[in-house]
Formats: sequence, structure tokens, C-alpha cells
Amino acid sequence: MEKNIEIIEFDPILFFGVNNEKFDLIKMYFPKLKINARGTELKLSGSEVEVERFVSSYQNMVKFYGKFKRLTKANIERILEEGETTDLWTDEEVLVYGNHGKQIKPITPNQRKMVKLASKNDMIFAIGPAGTGKTYTAVAMAVKALKAKQVKRIILTRPAVEAGESLGFLPGDMKDKLDPYMQPLYDALRDMFPPEKLKDLIEDGIIQIAPLAFMRGRTLDKAFVILDEAQNATESQFRMFLTRMGKSAKFIITGDATQVDLPGKQKSGLRKTLRLLDKVNGVGQIFLDDKDVVRHPLVKEIIKAYEKADELKNEKSDGSAKRN
Repeated sequence: MEKNIEIIEFDPILFFGVNNEKFDLIKMYFPKLKINARGTELKLSGSEVEVERFVSSYQNMVKFYGKFKRLTKANIERILEEGETTDLWTDEEVLVYGNHGKQIKPITPNQRKMVKLASKNDMIFAIGPAGTGKTYTAVAMAVKALKAKQVKRIILTRPAVEAGESLGFLPGDMKDKLDPYMQPLYDALRDMFPPEKLKDLIEDGIIQIAPLAFMRGRTLDKAFVILDEAQNATESQFRMFLTRMGKSAKFIITGDATQVDLPGKQKSGLRKTLRLLDKVNGVGQIFLDDKDVVRHPLVKEIIKAYEKADELKNEKSDGSAKRN
């Protein structure tokens, strides 16, 4: 089947993007469809089902632009991922307004799924590679809950695991030694609070940032708790941490199973914990991937390169095991 579409509803650059970056993204979602562009005209060639699917997606883009007067790469990806869903036609939900009125909101399909999942479950695991915004989104949700008085405090924690460097050689007291490990959490909070306000919240204990080991013996009531870099928590640490959950608490656990920094023979407890809690009611799991990377475009390519190398390594290991 062949069909031509004339782009007349908006400036074609909104559809094609700079250096055809949007057009290339769109074509990725239709690998079985031949799509050629000539000026402002699109020529489609393929099965009837694929052509109709493309036409439907294009019409949704037109509809979205008509309502919001914009059509970004993220908008297009969301339309292609979700289609004509109810919440697509409301503007993206702002979680919080940060410094200088900055709108902080989920910007990828999986980040939006993460927010929805957290609204339905008291504990969620958000697992994915670096740069997918899982920690930043989690902190934004925590700040939103605090401002709405849904919780009385925010507790942010990480395992203090050395990634090739030793704590003992860092200068200063224990706080000075540990602060660099907590820096990503401070960075996120600084986007969401003025410096003096953040300082007061930390001094008053309303926002607490501490290593995972410091959670032992506590009961975390009426708190929004985030465990970051969870791949560096052992099985026993997971058991300790998850059982700290008090009344009216929300727990978000973020991690990247491909970047374990535990020394020696210590094993990460992340995969086992995900498996154990997979069917537990009230616990949700979301897995982000390279499509959710919001850092420099090269980060996405770097992640893909490492994933490909890991796949080849696993294939060789499987082949060697079969021969033996």
C-alpha cells in the first residue's frame, strides 16, 4: 500500500527537526515501513496496517500541536510510545517548581510510568542505567510530597561504597568524608530549593542525607525515603533497610545493576530483592533504558556500546559452558 501525506498543519521543521533528528526518530518506530520525504510531502510504502498506524500517529502529532503549540522530540516520542491515551492530551505534569520557576517534571515515557507507579504503590524500585533521571525524578516526587504535607520529612540515603577510591584518604571529619558520596542528592535538591531554605531544612532534620549504614535501628514514619545506588547494597543491608519502613512512608529504591562497586566477594542484593518482591502487593518495579537518557546524547551511545559488549561476553560464556 502507498500513501502520501502533505505536511501543512505546522512548520515542517517541527516534524523533521534539525538535521532530520526528529524524522530519524520517527522512522525508528516504523522499521517495516518505507518513508521518503520530498519537500513537505511524505511518501509511505508498506503494509496497510503499518501505513494506517503511521497515519494515526501523524494525526496525533497534529492534534498535540494544535493544543499545545509545540512538538518537541520528547513529545513525539511520547505520542509514538503511548498513542492517544487520556493523559497525553493534558500538559505534562509538573512535579515541583524549582529555583527561578524551573518546571521539574518527568520527560520520558518511563519517567512518567515511574511517577504513576509511585502514586499507586508505597514502595517502588526504579532500575536503569546512568543518566536516565531515576534519582532526580525520585527526589522531585519527594519534594512534592513534602510541600503537599503528605510526609513530614525526606530521607535520602546511599551505600558509602568506594568506587576505586578510599574514604580513609579523604581529608576532614566523617561528614566531610561522606559528603562526596551524597553529592548527586545535594545537586538535585539545589535545583528545587533556594540555598538558604535547603540549609534550614537540613539543619532542622526535615531533609536528612545519610549513608545506608546509618539507617540501622530506625523506624522511618511519615517519611519519603529514597535509597540511591541500591546496586551497592548487600542482601543483609537490603533486609535491614526495607524493614525500616514505618507508617505513612513512601520508599523509592533506585539503582543500576550494571555498575556494582562492592569490593571483594561481597555480592549485590539488588537482583535477589527484585526477585523476592516481584509479586508483593504494594511494591512496584520500573525498568528504565537508554531511551530514557536525559544527559548528553553520547551517554546513550556509551550505554548501548557497553550493553553490546556485555551481550557478546555472555554469548561467549554460554558457548564455553555448553562445550564443557
